[in-house]
Amino acid sequence: MPSSAEKSWSSWSGAVHCRPRALLTPTSEAEVAAAVRAAARDGATVRVAGTGHSFVPLCATDGVLLSLDGLRGVVAIDAARGEALVWGGTPIHELGVPLRAGGVAMETMGDIDRQTIAGAISTGTHGSGPTLGSISTQVVGLRLVTADGAIVECGADREPGLLRIARVALGALGVITQVRLRVLPAYRLHERTWTAPFEQCMAGLDALVAAHRHFEFFWRPPTDACDMKALNATDAAPDPLADRPGERIDHSDRVLPSERLVKFNETEFAIPAERGPDCVREIRALMRSRYPDVVWPVEYRTLAADDIPLSPASGRATVTISVHEAAERPYAAFFADAEAIFRNHRGRPHWGKIHTHDHAALRALYPAWDDFQATRRQLDPKGRFTNAHLATILG
Repeated sequence: MPSSAEKSWSSWSGAVHCRPRALLTPTSEAEVAAAVRAAARDGATVRVAGTGHSFVPLCATDGVLLSLDGLRGVVAIDAARGEALVWGGTPIHELGVPLRAGGVAMETMGDIDRQTIAGAISTGTHGSGPTLGSISTQVVGLRLVTADGAIVECGADREPGLLRIARVALGALGVITQVRLRVLPAYRLHERTWTAPFEQCMAGLDALVAAHRHFEFFWRPPTDACDMKALNATDAAPDPLADRPGERIDHSDRVLPSERLVKFNETEFAIPAERGPDCVREIRALMRSRYPDVVWPVEYRTLAADDIPLSPASGRATVTISVHEAAERPYAAFFADAEAIFRNHRGRPHWGKIHTHDHAALRALYPAWDDFQATRRQLDPKGRFTNAHLATILG
């Protein structure tokens, strides 16, 4: 299988670097299995890199690092069943056109669509909407290469318990080679964006969240104003709505994600929905009083509850609050102070974003934590898929 002569890897923002003993790009599921078996014979650990959009060292390893760049594309679409089978290494932005050609679309997408589908579900990546779950909730089947190189398939009629747990698993249960997604008939969205003062946004927040399929806002510290965005399904044809500033109609896969051209680092926490407004007010007060030089916006989104053990929305309706800083600027003190606020609100850290929670703190936040750990011990008893970061957060 293809391997890289340059055995170094770094994340998208540049915050994470590693030098694995081997950097491999398998082009088939059989090659993935062979690489895992070879690593086991050599006593090496295995991690999988997507496009590096996690800001913590989830992928970092001095063992074998697999890239699934050779496993990408749509395998099959069953519009009648509302399902699509895709390779795990497919970047989400490459799914929109072929799914649409098959008459279907993803239920929702994240704010960024550069991640691979396997990486996105492994970390609980999500969009916004009180009735919409994370991308992981759209998963109805998975194929995993486990620690002994075996290929395990799970779905509603085969290993349903494993599917429930593996939909957010941080790469700790195996290598996700294929993902079966529940999809919707292709649809279009009407986007409306506008700006409002912070207090006006907060006064109408509950009504805005309830009124739209998708609502979110970015609070901008320099102006104390919020960039608001609301999306709703429409039967209208795609239209740039040039005569209506801040509005457009287009296919869902073109409207849901945002473009991010400037690199940054980020921390994000999932807060019980009822605590969201108070929490964002405290973050705003922190930034205005102690970090007035931070100009990057704070993002506020909603997320439906789910039943996935390691999902940040497990068992509770959720608000997610994201705090950013430019990639070239120091962030540790600012993020630590923000994290202290999030902790006070029983926040669960986004698995792919910067935080300092260890496994003891995390276990207290997740009622089904032990269910995940039991499955992990069963599938990977020797820790083949671990690294230093997972040892800290999972134990």
